[in-house]
Amino acid sequence: MSDSVYTFTEVVGTSTESWEKAAAIAVERAARTLRDLRVAEVVKLDMDLEDGRVRAYRARVQISFKLEEEG
Repeated sequence: MSDSVYTFTEVVGTSTESWEKAAAIAVERAARTLRDLRVAEVVKLDMDLEDGRVRAYRARVQISFKLEEEG
């Protein structure tokens, strides 16, 4: 195994169905523009409320990915 360097980005996914769906949406969207995703960690869950009711579930997700080698 060669030496590697990883970094992470934080994204927020939203869903009207569940926190699980919100987290999955966050990862799926990040995968469209980032390559070599490694680990996703849900770091915060919250809800968007309107008139005392849940409007959307939100999941803040840290996603790590491997930095590409130079040259």
